[in-house]
Amino acid sequence: MGATGGCGPPRRPEASRSGALLVAGLLVFSVGCGTDEGVTPPPTPAILASAVADNPSNVLSALVTGRVRHADSVAVRYGLAGSPLDSATPAVTLAGDSVLVPVLGLLPDTRYILRLVAYGRDQTVLGDTIGFATGTLPADLPRYVAGGADPSPGYVVFAAGLFGLVIDNGGRVVWYQRFSPYGPGLNFEAEPTGRYVARPSIPDPTVIPRWVEIDPLGTVTRSFGCAGGLPPRFHDLIAEPDGAYWIMCDETRTMDLSGLGGVANAQVMGTVVQHVSSVGELLFQWNPFDHFEITDLAPASRTGPSVNWMHGNSLDLDSDGNLIVSFRSLSEITKIDTRTGAVLWRMGGLKNQFTFQDAGAPAFSFQHGVRLTAPAHLLLLDNLGDPAGSRAERYAYDAALHTAQLVASYGPSPGVTAQLGGSAQDLPGGRTLVSFGPAGRVEEYDASGQVVWHIEGNAGYVFRAQRIRSLYRPGVGSPR
Repeated sequence: MGATGGCGPPRRPEASRSGALLVAGLLVFSVGCGTDEGVTPPPTPAILASAVADNPSNVLSALVTGRVRHADSVAVRYGLAGSPLDSATPAVTLAGDSVLVPVLGLLPDTRYILRLVAYGRDQTVLGDTIGFATGTLPADLPRYVAGGADPSPGYVVFAAGLFGLVIDNGGRVVWYQRFSPYGPGLNFEAEPTGRYVARPSIPDPTVIPRWVEIDPLGTVTRSFGCAGGLPPRFHDLIAEPDGAYWIMCDETRTMDLSGLGGVANAQVMGTVVQHVSSVGELLFQWNPFDHFEITDLAPASRTGPSVNWMHGNSLDLDSDGNLIVSFRSLSEITKIDTRTGAVLWRMGGLKNQFTFQDAGAPAFSFQHGVRLTAPAHLLLLDNLGDPAGSRAERYAYDAALHTAQLVASYGPSPGVTAQLGGSAQDLPGGRTLVSFGPAGRVEEYDASGQVVWHIEGNAGYVFRAQRIRSLYRPGVGSPR
């Protein structure tokens, strides 16, 4: 007998908007396309038990658990009470009989109807419907309003106050994580591994802080730091699929700078870059004290007792596996060989090796958020290179000829100046998401430089803004 709804495997949900659920009981939705005589049909999926619980980390989500047999994956369908169940979570693959399905992005103080769905070979089984009510948002959670004529799809991630946040294109907070008691620090970002990372603030200077990794449920899955007891910088990190990571660290040495206009016992801080394995083994280290000179820093910046020599604030991997690192204090972008540690080239600053075409001098100054967008193409936030205001800039360069050309530039009108912080993210279609740090502006530009989305009013100090496609796999498939 033919199956209800047609033949072939049932369609599994790929994305979601909001929800939660409890289930018991079964409803066979389809049972394949028929059975040849003498061939045993596959067993029908069975939902043996289910339950729903609040997520203690986030009232905008729910945790659905179940015991399911003869299914290869499960999902949750859901909708507002009294409305169709027109939303669904991504399908979760079963590793045994037990399963946990998170439902993310719900509205606060809202009642939902939800339903567990089990998928087997050519079969779909629905559980009973059940209600779930979300809670009230924390009183100290920041609120935003955002809009624009043509925003990119997805969500925007950033840190604000005590929280790591994700907002939708209307500015509604759809996901949050509280970092008590001091907040996540300035940087909260999604990694290509589908996890969030932050280096929470610690006021005690005797305690070495560590980065933490957080899954979409808000669970801390691990912490990590620099090898050799060095303190990690909060500005950027690259997590890799095998658990290894690239991290920037601070090393401070006492140097006699009295002959260079400084003090005899200057505390000089340099940015070390490390590649560390999932078990904490140091795989690679680049130390600026072995490759750069203190005179690479402008004389006015090395007169005091403490010298912020490098101030590494972003790192990225080129298509050849080598590193691109941004050093704010030097107004320089550096390419480093990840096998030998050799400096391959230096762009910008006092030791600039490039000729800039169609760009003023300096080409960029005290930059942030440097990213490779394609081979030999860079995107950055030029904080102080233009007296009219900070701008996101795209450069094409030729490493062999040591030439670089400004190919696009975007900024608010009237201009704003981000003295520090900020970011630029490359998006599909030539679009760019830009945060202007303490200037309080977050804007998305199309390829022609038109603003197509922005956070209204003053967004506060947004060190890094980052678009993601999914709450369930943040950072996966999205440019860093």
